[in-house]
Amino acid sequence: MATASAVTTNAPMTAEEKKVIFASSLGTVFEWYDFYLYGSLAAIIGKQFFTGLDPTAQFIASLMAFAAGFIVRPFGALVFGRLGDMIGRKYTFLVTILIMGLSTFIVGVLPTYDTIGPAAAVILVGLRLLQGLALGGEYGGAATYVAEHAPHGKRGAYTSWIQTTATLGLFLSLIVILGTRTALGEATFAAWGWRIPFIVSILLLAISVWIRLSMNESPAFQKMKSEGKTSKAPLSESFGQWKNLKVVLLALFGLVAGQGVVWYTGQFYALFFLQSVVKVDPAAANIMVAVALLIGTPFFVVFGTLSDKIGRKPIIMAGLLLAILTYFPLFKALTNAANPDLARAQETAQITLTTDPAQCSFQGSPIARDVDFTTPCDIAKRALAQAAANYETVSGAPGSGQVKIGEKVIEAPTATLTAGGHKFDEDSAKKIAAFKKELADAMKAAGYPAKADPAKVNTPLVIAILAVLVLYVTMVYGPIAAMLVELVPTRIRYTSMSLPYHIGNGWFGGLLPSISFAMVAQNGNIYHGLWYPIGIAALTLVIGLLFVRETKDVDIYARD
Repeated sequence: MATASAVTTNAPMTAEEKKVIFASSLGTVFEWYDFYLYGSLAAIIGKQFFTGLDPTAQFIASLMAFAAGFIVRPFGALVFGRLGDMIGRKYTFLVTILIMGLSTFIVGVLPTYDTIGPAAAVILVGLRLLQGLALGGEYGGAATYVAEHAPHGKRGAYTSWIQTTATLGLFLSLIVILGTRTALGEATFAAWGWRIPFIVSILLLAISVWIRLSMNESPAFQKMKSEGKTSKAPLSESFGQWKNLKVVLLALFGLVAGQGVVWYTGQFYALFFLQSVVKVDPAAANIMVAVALLIGTPFFVVFGTLSDKIGRKPIIMAGLLLAILTYFPLFKALTNAANPDLARAQETAQITLTTDPAQCSFQGSPIARDVDFTTPCDIAKRALAQAAANYETVSGAPGSGQVKIGEKVIEAPTATLTAGGHKFDEDSAKKIAAFKKELADAMKAAGYPAKADPAKVNTPLVIAILAVLVLYVTMVYGPIAAMLVELVPTRIRYTSMSLPYHIGNGWFGGLLPSISFAMVAQNGNIYHGLWYPIGIAALTLVIGLLFVRETKDVDIYARD
Protein backbone atom coordinates (compact mmCIF):
# COMPACT_ATOMS: atom_id res chain seq x y z
CA MET A 1 0.00 0.00 0.00
CA ALA A 2 1.40 3.44 -0.88
CA THR A 3 2.44 5.72 1.92
CA ALA A 4 1.07 9.20 2.23
CA SER A 5 4.32 10.63 0.92
CA ALA A 6 3.97 8.48 -2.16
CA VAL A 7 0.57 9.78 -3.25
CA THR A 8 0.50 11.63 -6.55
CA THR A 9 0.36 15.35 -5.92
CA ASN A 10 -0.18 18.40 -8.06
CA ALA A 11 1.10 20.72 -5.33
CA PRO A 12 3.86 23.12 -6.34
CA MET A 13 7.43 22.22 -5.51
CA THR A 14 8.33 23.08 -1.91
CA ALA A 15 11.34 25.18 -0.92
CA GLU A 16 13.04 22.05 0.47
CA GLU A 17 12.44 20.12 -2.77
CA LYS A 18 13.84 23.00 -4.81
CA LYS A 19 16.91 23.06 -2.59
CA VAL A 20 17.40 19.30 -3.02
CA ILE A 21 17.21 19.51 -6.81
CA PHE A 22 19.35 22.66 -7.03
CA ALA A 23 22.05 21.44 -4.65
CA SER A 24 22.24 17.95 -6.15
CA SER A 25 22.23 19.24 -9.71
CA LEU A 26 24.76 22.02 -9.20
CA GLY A 27 27.27 19.74 -7.55
CA THR A 28 26.80 17.15 -10.28
CA VAL A 29 27.24 19.81 -13.00
CA PHE A 30 30.60 20.71 -11.51
CA GLU A 31 31.60 17.05 -11.33
CA TRP A 32 30.70 16.46 -14.98
CA TYR A 33 32.58 19.67 -15.86
CA ASP A 34 35.68 18.21 -14.25
CA PHE A 35 35.26 14.88 -16.01
CA TYR A 36 34.56 16.29 -19.46
CA LEU A 37 37.30 18.90 -19.57
CA TYR A 38 39.63 16.14 -20.67
CA GLY A 39 37.32 15.00 -23.45
CA SER A 40 36.93 18.52 -24.80
CA LEU A 41 40.72 18.93 -24.89
CA ALA A 42 41.67 15.41 -26.03
CA ALA A 43 43.55 16.56 -29.14
CA ILE A 44 45.72 19.08 -27.22
CA ILE A 45 46.30 16.71 -24.30
CA GLY A 46 47.45 14.02 -26.74
CA LYS A 47 50.23 16.32 -27.96
CA GLN A 48 51.23 17.29 -24.41
CA PHE A 49 51.34 13.86 -22.75
CA PHE A 50 51.84 11.35 -25.59
CA THR A 51 54.63 13.11 -27.47
CA GLY A 52 56.50 9.85 -28.10
CA LEU A 53 53.78 8.64 -30.51
CA ASP A 54 52.98 9.71 -34.05
CA PRO A 55 50.00 12.08 -34.60
CA THR A 56 47.41 9.36 -35.29
CA ALA A 57 48.51 7.29 -32.30
CA GLN A 58 48.62 10.43 -30.13
CA PHE A 59 44.96 11.11 -30.79
CA ILE A 60 43.88 7.49 -30.29
CA ALA A 61 46.01 7.28 -27.10
CA SER A 62 44.44 10.48 -25.77
CA LEU A 63 41.00 8.99 -26.45
CA MET A 64 42.03 5.80 -24.66
CA ALA A 65 43.16 7.84 -21.65
CA PHE A 66 39.77 9.58 -21.85
CA ALA A 67 38.18 6.14 -21.94
CA ALA A 68 40.20 4.96 -18.91
CA GLY A 69 38.00 7.11 -16.71
CA PHE A 70 34.96 5.35 -18.12
CA ILE A 71 36.40 1.87 -17.71
CA VAL A 72 36.65 2.17 -13.92
CA ARG A 73 33.27 3.86 -13.42
CA PRO A 74 31.48 0.54 -12.65
CA PHE A 75 34.07 -0.17 -9.94
CA GLY A 76 33.33 3.24 -8.45
CA ALA A 77 29.65 2.31 -8.58
CA LEU A 78 30.39 -0.83 -6.55
CA VAL A 79 32.57 0.90 -3.96
CA PHE A 80 30.46 4.00 -3.42
CA GLY A 81 27.14 2.29 -4.11
CA ARG A 82 27.85 -0.09 -1.22
CA LEU A 83 28.71 2.85 1.05
CA GLY A 84 25.60 4.76 -0.08
CA ASP A 85 23.31 1.85 0.76
CA MET A 86 24.99 1.26 4.12
CA ILE A 87 25.80 4.71 5.55
CA GLY A 88 23.66 7.06 3.46
CA ARG A 89 23.39 9.00 0.20
CA LYS A 90 24.61 12.40 1.40
CA TYR A 91 28.06 11.64 2.77
CA THR A 92 28.91 9.18 0.03
CA PHE A 93 28.59 11.62 -2.82
CA LEU A 94 30.31 14.31 -0.73
CA VAL A 95 33.39 12.06 -0.83
CA THR A 96 33.07 11.49 -4.57
CA ILE A 97 33.14 15.17 -5.41
CA LEU A 98 36.27 15.70 -3.30
CA ILE A 99 38.09 12.97 -5.23
CA MET A 100 36.90 14.34 -8.57
CA GLY A 101 37.77 17.96 -7.85
CA LEU A 102 41.26 17.28 -6.54
CA SER A 103 42.12 14.94 -9.42
CA THR A 104 41.03 17.56 -11.94
CA PHE A 105 43.10 20.27 -10.29
CA ILE A 106 46.20 18.07 -10.36
CA VAL A 107 45.80 17.51 -14.12
CA GLY A 108 46.04 21.29 -14.46
CA VAL A 109 49.46 21.40 -12.80
CA LEU A 110 50.84 18.08 -14.04
CA PRO A 111 54.20 18.26 -15.91
CA THR A 112 54.05 17.11 -19.55
CA TYR A 113 55.97 14.45 -21.48
CA ASP A 114 58.67 16.95 -22.41
CA THR A 115 59.38 17.55 -18.70
CA ILE A 116 59.15 14.12 -17.05
CA GLY A 117 58.86 11.74 -19.99
CA PRO A 118 56.49 8.71 -20.04
CA ALA A 119 55.71 9.23 -16.33
CA ALA A 120 53.50 12.14 -17.40
CA ALA A 121 51.23 9.82 -19.37
CA VAL A 122 51.16 7.26 -16.53
CA ILE A 123 50.17 9.88 -13.93
CA LEU A 124 47.57 11.36 -16.29
CA VAL A 125 45.93 7.96 -16.75
CA GLY A 126 46.03 7.44 -12.97
CA LEU A 127 44.18 10.71 -12.42
CA ARG A 128 41.63 9.74 -15.05
CA LEU A 129 41.08 6.49 -13.16
CA LEU A 130 40.44 8.42 -9.93
CA GLN A 131 37.98 10.65 -11.77
CA GLY A 132 36.19 7.59 -13.12
CA LEU A 133 35.93 6.02 -9.66
CA ALA A 134 34.49 9.24 -8.27
CA LEU A 135 31.95 9.61 -11.06
CA GLY A 136 30.95 5.99 -10.57
CA GLY A 137 29.71 6.95 -7.12
CA GLU A 138 28.35 10.39 -7.97
CA TYR A 139 25.51 9.87 -10.42
CA GLY A 140 23.78 7.05 -8.57
CA GLY A 141 23.88 9.06 -5.36
CA ALA A 142 22.50 12.24 -6.91
CA ALA A 143 19.77 10.46 -8.90
CA THR A 144 18.74 8.32 -5.93
CA TYR A 145 18.79 11.30 -3.57
CA VAL A 146 16.51 13.41 -5.78
CA ALA A 147 14.17 10.53 -6.66
CA GLU A 148 13.70 9.67 -2.98
CA HIS A 149 12.71 13.29 -2.29
CA ALA A 150 10.27 13.47 -5.23
CA PRO A 151 6.49 13.02 -4.85
CA HIS A 152 4.96 9.99 -6.51
CA GLY A 153 3.96 10.93 -10.05
CA LYS A 154 6.70 13.55 -10.40
CA ARG A 155 9.89 11.48 -10.26
CA GLY A 156 10.47 11.84 -13.98
CA ALA A 157 10.20 15.61 -13.78
CA TYR A 158 12.36 15.93 -10.65
CA THR A 159 15.14 13.54 -11.70
CA SER A 160 15.28 15.03 -15.20
CA TRP A 161 17.09 17.98 -13.65
CA ILE A 162 19.87 15.59 -12.68
CA GLN A 163 19.85 14.35 -16.27
CA THR A 164 20.62 17.87 -17.51
CA THR A 165 23.82 18.01 -15.46
CA ALA A 166 26.02 15.94 -17.78
CA THR A 167 25.12 18.14 -20.74
CA LEU A 168 25.42 21.33 -18.68
CA GLY A 169 28.80 20.13 -17.39
CA LEU A 170 29.96 19.61 -20.96
CA PHE A 171 28.50 22.98 -21.94
CA LEU A 172 30.29 24.69 -19.02
CA SER A 173 33.58 23.05 -19.98
CA LEU A 174 33.20 24.24 -23.59
CA ILE A 175 32.39 27.80 -22.48
CA VAL A 176 35.40 27.99 -20.12
CA ILE A 177 37.65 26.55 -22.83
CA LEU A 178 36.34 28.99 -25.44
CA GLY A 179 36.76 31.95 -23.09
CA THR A 180 40.32 30.97 -22.23
CA ARG A 181 41.16 30.26 -25.87
CA THR A 182 39.81 33.61 -26.98
CA ALA A 183 41.57 35.54 -24.24
CA LEU A 184 44.99 33.90 -24.72
CA GLY A 185 45.04 33.07 -28.42
CA GLU A 186 45.38 29.63 -29.99
CA ALA A 187 49.17 29.31 -29.72
CA THR A 188 49.33 30.27 -26.05
CA PHE A 189 46.32 28.13 -25.23
CA ALA A 190 47.91 25.08 -26.89
CA ALA A 191 51.19 25.71 -25.08
CA TRP A 192 49.94 26.20 -21.51
CA GLY A 193 46.57 27.96 -21.48
CA TRP A 194 44.72 24.62 -21.62
CA ARG A 195 45.68 24.19 -17.93
CA ILE A 196 43.52 27.10 -16.76
CA PRO A 197 40.11 25.34 -17.06
CA PHE A 198 41.49 22.50 -14.94
CA ILE A 199 42.99 24.80 -12.31
CA VAL A 200 39.87 26.94 -11.83
CA SER A 201 37.92 23.79 -11.02
CA ILE A 202 39.24 24.08 -7.46
CA LEU A 203 36.83 27.00 -6.98
CA LEU A 204 33.93 24.89 -8.21
CA LEU A 205 34.99 22.17 -5.79
CA ALA A 206 34.85 24.56 -2.84
CA ILE A 207 31.33 25.69 -3.81
CA SER A 208 30.15 22.09 -4.27
CA VAL A 209 31.47 20.91 -0.90
CA TRP A 210 29.87 23.87 0.88
CA ILE A 211 26.51 23.16 -0.77
CA ARG A 212 26.53 19.45 -0.04
CA LEU A 213 27.46 19.91 3.60
CA SER A 214 24.18 21.83 4.04
CA MET A 215 22.01 19.03 2.63
CA ASN A 216 19.91 16.53 4.63
CA GLU A 217 19.80 12.77 4.14
CA SER A 218 17.07 11.41 1.84
CA PRO A 219 13.73 10.61 3.55
CA ALA A 220 13.52 7.12 2.04
CA PHE A 221 16.93 6.21 3.47
CA GLN A 222 16.10 7.78 6.85
CA LYS A 223 12.84 5.81 6.98
CA MET A 224 14.59 2.58 6.07
CA LYS A 225 17.36 3.20 8.61
CA SER A 226 14.89 3.99 11.41
CA GLU A 227 13.12 0.70 10.69
CA GLY A 228 16.42 -1.21 10.75
CA LYS A 229 16.06 -2.31 7.12
CA THR A 230 19.34 -1.03 5.66
CA SER A 231 21.32 -3.66 3.78
CA LYS A 232 24.36 -5.10 5.51
CA ALA A 233 25.65 -6.64 2.27
CA PRO A 234 24.33 -4.63 -0.70
CA LEU A 235 26.76 -6.22 -3.18
CA SER A 236 25.71 -9.78 -2.45
CA GLU A 237 22.04 -8.77 -2.33
CA SER A 238 22.27 -6.94 -5.64
CA PHE A 239 24.29 -9.45 -7.61
CA GLY A 240 24.15 -12.69 -5.60
CA GLN A 241 20.37 -13.10 -5.69
CA TRP A 242 18.90 -13.92 -9.11
CA LYS A 243 15.72 -11.86 -8.60
CA ASN A 244 17.85 -8.73 -8.18
CA LEU A 245 20.63 -9.66 -10.63
CA LYS A 246 18.01 -10.23 -13.34
CA VAL A 247 16.77 -6.66 -12.88
CA VAL A 248 20.33 -5.33 -13.07
CA LEU A 249 21.00 -7.22 -16.33
CA LEU A 250 17.74 -6.06 -17.88
CA ALA A 251 18.52 -2.48 -16.88
CA LEU A 252 21.94 -2.75 -18.52
CA PHE A 253 21.07 -4.44 -21.81
CA GLY A 254 17.46 -3.31 -22.13
CA LEU A 255 17.95 0.37 -21.24
CA VAL A 256 21.35 1.79 -20.40
CA ALA A 257 23.73 0.32 -23.01
CA GLY A 258 21.72 1.85 -25.87
CA GLN A 259 21.16 5.07 -23.96
CA GLY A 260 24.92 5.32 -23.37
CA VAL A 261 25.93 5.02 -27.03
CA VAL A 262 23.24 7.48 -28.15
CA TRP A 263 24.44 9.96 -25.53
CA TYR A 264 28.12 9.76 -26.45
CA THR A 265 27.42 9.77 -30.18
CA GLY A 266 25.30 12.91 -29.91
CA GLN A 267 27.59 14.89 -27.64
CA PHE A 268 31.17 13.61 -27.97
CA TYR A 269 31.54 11.66 -31.17
CA ALA A 270 29.85 14.50 -33.05
CA LEU A 271 32.40 16.97 -31.62
CA PHE A 272 35.38 14.73 -32.41
CA PHE A 273 33.96 14.04 -35.88
CA LEU A 274 33.70 17.75 -36.65
CA GLN A 275 37.22 18.48 -35.44
CA SER A 276 39.24 15.45 -36.56
CA VAL A 277 37.41 14.13 -39.62
CA VAL A 278 35.60 17.08 -41.17
CA LYS A 279 38.48 19.41 -40.14
CA VAL A 280 36.37 22.24 -38.73
CA ASP A 281 38.29 24.80 -36.68
CA PRO A 282 38.25 23.52 -33.05
CA ALA A 283 36.96 26.80 -31.61
CA ALA A 284 34.14 26.95 -34.18
CA ALA A 285 33.26 23.30 -33.56
CA ASN A 286 33.09 23.91 -29.80
CA ILE A 287 30.81 26.91 -30.31
CA MET A 288 28.43 25.03 -32.57
CA VAL A 289 28.25 22.05 -30.20
CA ALA A 290 27.74 24.41 -27.24
CA VAL A 291 24.83 26.15 -29.01
CA ALA A 292 23.26 22.79 -29.87
CA LEU A 293 23.58 21.72 -26.23
CA LEU A 294 21.93 24.96 -25.13
CA ILE A 295 19.04 24.33 -27.52
CA GLY A 296 18.63 20.70 -26.53
CA THR A 297 19.07 20.84 -22.74
CA PRO A 298 15.49 21.93 -21.84
CA PHE A 299 14.21 18.76 -23.50
CA PHE A 300 15.69 16.63 -20.71
CA VAL A 301 13.04 18.16 -18.46
CA VAL A 302 10.39 17.99 -21.21
CA PHE A 303 10.85 14.26 -21.75
CA GLY A 304 11.36 13.56 -18.05
CA THR A 305 8.05 15.28 -17.27
CA LEU A 306 6.31 13.60 -20.22
CA SER A 307 7.48 10.22 -18.91
CA ASP A 308 5.41 10.82 -15.75
CA LYS A 309 2.34 10.92 -18.00
CA ILE A 310 2.89 8.37 -20.78
CA GLY A 311 5.65 6.22 -19.29
CA ARG A 312 9.45 6.04 -19.37
CA LYS A 313 9.78 3.13 -21.77
CA PRO A 314 8.01 4.55 -24.89
CA ILE A 315 10.17 7.68 -24.88
CA ILE A 316 13.47 5.83 -24.40
CA MET A 317 12.66 3.23 -27.07
CA ALA A 318 11.57 5.93 -29.54
CA GLY A 319 14.88 7.75 -29.06
CA LEU A 320 16.82 4.55 -29.74
CA LEU A 321 14.80 3.83 -32.88
CA LEU A 322 15.29 7.34 -34.28
CA ALA A 323 19.04 7.12 -33.70
CA ILE A 324 19.28 3.74 -35.44
CA LEU A 325 17.37 4.95 -38.49
CA THR A 326 18.97 8.38 -38.95
CA TYR A 327 22.63 8.35 -37.80
CA PHE A 328 24.08 7.68 -41.25
CA PRO A 329 22.09 10.39 -43.09
CA LEU A 330 22.63 12.87 -40.25
CA PHE A 331 26.42 12.47 -40.18
CA LYS A 332 26.62 12.63 -43.97
CA ALA A 333 24.55 15.82 -43.82
CA LEU A 334 26.95 17.10 -41.16
CA THR A 335 29.88 16.60 -43.55
CA ASN A 336 28.03 18.40 -46.35
CA ALA A 337 27.12 21.34 -44.12
CA ALA A 338 30.45 21.72 -42.32
CA ASN A 339 32.87 20.98 -45.17
CA PRO A 340 31.11 21.01 -48.56
CA ASP A 341 34.45 20.89 -50.39
CA LEU A 342 35.27 17.59 -48.69
CA ALA A 343 31.83 16.16 -49.46
CA ARG A 344 32.15 17.21 -53.11
CA ALA A 345 35.62 15.69 -53.43
CA GLN A 346 34.38 12.41 -51.98
CA GLU A 347 31.69 12.29 -54.63
CA THR A 348 33.78 13.36 -57.65
CA ALA A 349 37.23 11.94 -56.85
CA GLN A 350 36.80 8.78 -54.85
CA ILE A 351 39.87 7.23 -53.26
CA THR A 352 40.60 3.51 -53.53
CA LEU A 353 43.45 1.46 -52.09
CA THR A 354 44.35 -1.68 -54.03
CA THR A 355 46.43 -3.95 -51.82
CA ASP A 356 46.97 -7.42 -50.39
CA PRO A 357 44.71 -7.71 -47.28
CA ALA A 358 47.08 -10.30 -45.79
CA GLN A 359 49.74 -7.60 -45.46
CA CYS A 360 47.48 -5.10 -43.70
CA SER A 361 47.87 -4.64 -39.93
CA PHE A 362 45.31 -3.31 -37.46
CA GLN A 363 45.37 0.48 -37.71
CA GLY A 364 43.46 1.37 -34.53
CA SER A 365 46.13 0.59 -31.94
CA PRO A 366 46.56 3.38 -29.37
CA ILE A 367 50.28 2.62 -28.88
CA ALA A 368 51.27 2.20 -32.52
CA ARG A 369 53.98 4.30 -34.14
CA ASP A 370 54.69 4.95 -37.80
CA VAL A 371 57.69 2.58 -37.62
CA ASP A 372 55.36 -0.29 -36.69
CA PHE A 373 53.97 -0.19 -40.23
CA THR A 374 56.31 -1.22 -43.04
CA THR A 375 54.19 -2.87 -45.76
CA PRO A 376 52.73 -0.86 -48.66
CA CYS A 377 49.24 -1.52 -47.30
CA ASP A 378 50.09 -0.25 -43.82
CA ILE A 379 52.01 2.79 -45.03
CA ALA A 380 49.17 3.75 -47.38
CA LYS A 381 46.48 3.22 -44.74
CA ARG A 382 48.47 5.17 -42.17
CA ALA A 383 48.90 8.13 -44.50
CA LEU A 384 45.23 8.07 -45.54
CA ALA A 385 44.09 7.91 -41.90
CA GLN A 386 46.30 10.86 -40.97
CA ALA A 387 44.72 12.79 -43.85
CA ALA A 388 41.23 11.79 -42.60
CA ALA A 389 40.60 10.42 -46.09
CA ASN A 390 37.49 8.42 -46.94
CA TYR A 391 38.60 5.47 -49.06
CA GLU A 392 37.64 1.99 -50.20
CA THR A 393 39.99 -1.01 -50.03
CA VAL A 394 40.17 -3.39 -53.00
CA SER A 395 41.99 -6.73 -52.94
CA GLY A 396 45.18 -6.79 -54.99
CA ALA A 397 48.30 -8.84 -55.63
CA PRO A 398 50.78 -9.64 -52.81
CA GLY A 399 53.03 -6.66 -52.09
CA SER A 400 50.75 -4.19 -53.86
CA GLY A 401 49.75 -0.85 -52.45
CA GLN A 402 48.24 1.49 -55.02
CA VAL A 403 46.28 4.56 -53.99
CA LYS A 404 44.00 5.90 -56.72
CA ILE A 405 42.56 9.40 -56.35
CA GLY A 406 40.33 10.16 -59.30
CA GLU A 407 42.59 9.14 -62.19
CA LYS A 408 45.86 9.62 -60.30
CA VAL A 409 47.61 6.42 -59.13
CA ILE A 410 50.30 6.53 -56.42
CA GLU A 411 52.44 3.55 -55.40
CA ALA A 412 53.03 3.11 -51.67
CA PRO A 413 56.58 1.99 -50.80
CA THR A 414 57.86 -0.88 -48.66
CA ALA A 415 59.91 0.29 -45.66
CA THR A 416 62.80 -1.22 -43.75
CA LEU A 417 64.07 -0.28 -40.29
CA THR A 418 67.53 0.46 -38.99
CA ALA A 419 69.40 -2.21 -37.03
CA GLY A 420 67.88 -1.06 -33.73
CA GLY A 421 64.37 -1.16 -35.13
CA HIS A 422 63.51 2.27 -33.73
CA LYS A 423 63.28 4.21 -36.97
CA PHE A 424 63.11 3.84 -40.75
CA ASP A 425 66.39 3.64 -42.61
CA GLU A 426 67.29 6.75 -44.57
CA ASP A 427 66.10 5.46 -47.94
CA SER A 428 62.74 4.29 -46.55
CA ALA A 429 62.21 7.58 -44.73
CA LYS A 430 62.72 9.47 -47.98
CA LYS A 431 60.35 7.19 -49.90
CA ILE A 432 57.62 7.51 -47.26
CA ALA A 433 58.00 11.30 -47.15
CA ALA A 434 57.80 11.45 -50.96
CA PHE A 435 54.71 9.19 -50.94
CA LYS A 436 52.94 11.35 -48.36
CA LYS A 437 53.75 14.51 -50.30
CA GLU A 438 52.52 13.02 -53.57
CA LEU A 439 49.37 11.82 -51.77
CA ALA A 440 48.75 15.26 -50.28
CA ASP A 441 49.31 16.97 -53.63
CA ALA A 442 46.96 14.56 -55.40
CA MET A 443 44.25 15.03 -52.78
CA LYS A 444 44.61 18.79 -53.04
CA ALA A 445 44.43 18.64 -56.85
CA ALA A 446 41.30 16.50 -56.60
CA GLY A 447 39.64 19.09 -54.39
CA TYR A 448 40.21 17.56 -50.94
CA PRO A 449 40.67 20.47 -48.52
CA ALA A 450 43.30 20.44 -45.78
CA LYS A 451 40.68 21.93 -43.47
CA ALA A 452 37.13 23.22 -43.65
CA ASP A 453 36.78 26.67 -45.19
CA PRO A 454 35.13 28.85 -42.48
CA ALA A 455 33.38 30.90 -45.17
CA LYS A 456 31.67 27.78 -46.53
CA VAL A 457 30.54 26.27 -43.22
CA ASN A 458 26.74 26.35 -43.07
CA THR A 459 26.66 27.17 -39.37
CA PRO A 460 22.86 27.22 -38.85
CA LEU A 461 22.49 23.84 -40.57
CA VAL A 462 25.39 22.31 -38.60
CA ILE A 463 23.83 23.53 -35.34
CA ALA A 464 20.42 22.18 -36.41
CA ILE A 465 21.89 18.72 -37.12
CA LEU A 466 23.79 18.74 -33.83
CA ALA A 467 20.62 19.81 -32.02
CA VAL A 468 18.75 16.82 -33.49
CA LEU A 469 21.51 14.53 -32.20
CA VAL A 470 21.19 16.14 -28.76
CA LEU A 471 17.40 15.75 -28.93
CA TYR A 472 17.89 11.99 -29.25
CA VAL A 473 20.12 12.18 -26.16
CA THR A 474 17.36 13.92 -24.18
CA MET A 475 14.82 11.28 -25.20
CA VAL A 476 16.88 8.31 -24.02
CA TYR A 477 18.46 10.05 -21.03
CA GLY A 478 15.74 12.31 -19.62
CA PRO A 479 13.55 9.52 -18.14
CA ILE A 480 16.35 7.01 -17.35
CA ALA A 481 17.12 8.02 -13.74
CA ALA A 482 13.51 7.70 -12.64
CA MET A 483 13.19 4.35 -14.37
CA LEU A 484 16.35 2.92 -12.81
CA VAL A 485 15.29 4.08 -9.33
CA GLU A 486 11.88 2.47 -9.78
CA LEU A 487 13.31 -0.83 -10.97
CA VAL A 488 15.20 -1.69 -7.76
CA PRO A 489 14.45 -1.89 -3.98
CA THR A 490 15.37 1.01 -1.66
CA ARG A 491 17.76 -1.04 0.48
CA ILE A 492 20.10 -1.78 -2.48
CA ARG A 493 19.07 1.06 -4.79
CA TYR A 494 22.36 3.03 -4.83
CA THR A 495 24.34 -0.11 -5.71
CA SER A 496 21.86 -1.80 -8.04
CA MET A 497 21.13 1.24 -10.20
CA SER A 498 24.70 2.57 -10.25
CA LEU A 499 26.39 -0.53 -11.66
CA PRO A 500 24.29 -0.99 -14.84
CA TYR A 501 24.27 2.77 -15.38
CA HIS A 502 28.06 3.02 -15.29
CA ILE A 503 28.68 -0.12 -17.33
CA GLY A 504 26.24 1.14 -19.95
CA ASN A 505 27.57 4.69 -19.99
CA GLY A 506 31.14 4.04 -18.91
CA TRP A 507 31.91 1.04 -21.09
CA PHE A 508 29.42 0.95 -23.95
CA GLY A 509 29.18 4.75 -24.17
CA GLY A 510 32.52 6.02 -22.87
CA LEU A 511 34.56 3.71 -25.09
CA LEU A 512 32.56 4.77 -28.14
CA PRO A 513 34.92 7.49 -29.47
CA SER A 514 37.95 5.17 -29.20
CA ILE A 515 36.18 2.17 -30.71
CA SER A 516 34.52 4.15 -33.49
CA PHE A 517 37.69 5.98 -34.54
CA ALA A 518 39.64 2.71 -34.45
CA MET A 519 36.98 1.22 -36.73
CA VAL A 520 37.33 4.17 -39.10
CA ALA A 521 41.15 3.92 -39.12
CA GLN A 522 40.94 0.20 -39.90
CA ASN A 523 38.14 0.33 -42.48
CA GLY A 524 38.87 3.62 -44.25
CA ASN A 525 35.26 4.84 -44.35
CA ILE A 526 34.74 7.94 -42.19
CA TYR A 527 31.18 6.80 -41.35
CA HIS A 528 32.08 3.20 -40.52
CA GLY A 529 32.38 3.97 -36.79
CA LEU A 530 28.62 4.65 -36.65
CA TRP A 531 27.95 0.92 -36.89
CA TYR A 532 29.04 0.57 -33.28
CA PRO A 533 26.37 2.83 -31.68
CA ILE A 534 23.75 1.62 -34.15
CA GLY A 535 24.44 -2.02 -33.29
CA ILE A 536 24.35 -1.47 -29.50
CA ALA A 537 21.21 0.70 -29.76
CA ALA A 538 19.48 -1.98 -31.86
CA LEU A 539 20.34 -4.68 -29.29
CA THR A 540 18.95 -2.52 -26.46
CA LEU A 541 15.81 -1.69 -28.44
CA VAL A 542 14.96 -5.36 -28.95
CA ILE A 543 15.66 -6.40 -25.34
CA GLY A 544 13.94 -3.32 -23.95
CA LEU A 545 10.77 -3.82 -26.01
CA LEU A 546 10.52 -7.52 -25.17
CA PHE A 547 11.62 -7.79 -21.55
CA VAL A 548 11.69 -4.43 -19.70
CA ARG A 549 8.49 -3.44 -17.92
CA GLU A 550 7.07 0.06 -17.49
CA THR A 551 7.80 1.55 -14.04
CA LYS A 552 6.19 4.99 -13.79
CA ASP A 553 3.46 3.84 -11.37
CA VAL A 554 5.79 1.97 -9.01
CA ASP A 555 5.67 3.05 -5.34
CA ILE A 556 9.36 3.24 -4.40
CA TYR A 557 8.50 3.52 -0.69
CA ALA A 558 7.01 0.04 -0.90
CA ARG A 559 10.17 -1.28 -2.55
CA ASP A 560 12.31 -1.89 0.52
